[in-house]
Amino acid sequence: MKYDVVGLGVSTIDLLMVVDELPGGELVQKAHATAVAGGGPVATALVALARLGAKTAMLDWLGDDLFGRMILEEFGREGVDTSGIATVQGKSSSQASILVRRRDGARAITFAPGDCGELDAADLAVDAIRAARILHLNGRHWDASLRAARVAREAGVRISFDGGSHRFQPAHRELMPLVDICIVAHDYATAFTGAADPGKAALALVESGPGVVAVTCGTDGSHVAARGGEQFHQIAFPVEHVVDTTGAGDAYHGAFLFALASGYALRDSARMASAVGALNTRALGGRAALPTLAEIESFLLERS
Repeated sequence: MKYDVVGLGVSTIDLLMVVDELPGGELVQKAHATAVAGGGPVATALVALARLGAKTAMLDWLGDDLFGRMILEEFGREGVDTSGIATVQGKSSSQASILVRRRDGARAITFAPGDCGELDAADLAVDAIRAARILHLNGRHWDASLRAARVAREAGVRISFDGGSHRFQPAHRELMPLVDICIVAHDYATAFTGAADPGKAALALVESGPGVVAVTCGTDGSHVAARGGEQFHQIAFPVEHVVDTTGAGDAYHGAFLFALASGYALRDSARMASAVGALNTRALGGRAALPTLAEIESFLLERS
């Protein structure tokens, strides 16, 4: 295999500001800190994987603007292969404005998708998918995602799906029977299954197709279930001072995939994912505090 994980999704540039209050109406306030960083659920999961030592590649379309160049440069610094990213002349790349509440790291996000459009399924870098252990999707570039999942299935590549908070779409039911590893936010799991209890929702998602499911619940940890009956709750590791929760779920997902691709047992995979997700809240931005493998091994050893 050439890659541990190949990701298909939308890459963004995030402008983050730490503020006292999230807006509920007209408001003027001073930012305590700012940062500009790469973002996007699949993209950040790949950076988390690369920090841990995995070989990764991103598939996407970007504009030929300043943001597109910044996205590519950051991927390059992190060691993420960008040969499957096409640049569209005269188009703009995706960006997001993220306000982070100072006292608890809660966020308000505004997303501008750019005008590149959806990655055409016919332009998909299928050779990269066939050369991976895992294909990671979140439903963006929908037609390309369906084709990518079918290519992966035919090639024996495991398929991972990220169902982010407030991102459930009924069309995702078409993709789920092809998925092997499904990690979703609590509200996504409830919207998909109708079950408010995260443990029951995890079991219901297993019944829809995936062999491994994790339902993430923030500070309440995650509920993991697998085909064959294994089910458990993984605690969330406490963090002394949470700065920003941006990317915590993406970091969790990236670490979970790293562990599974490395042959870890399911409980050990969930434990590593929980630790990486927690540590990622220590700095502003979705990637600034992502740990290396040595750092996470030391962290877990201290808590063994």
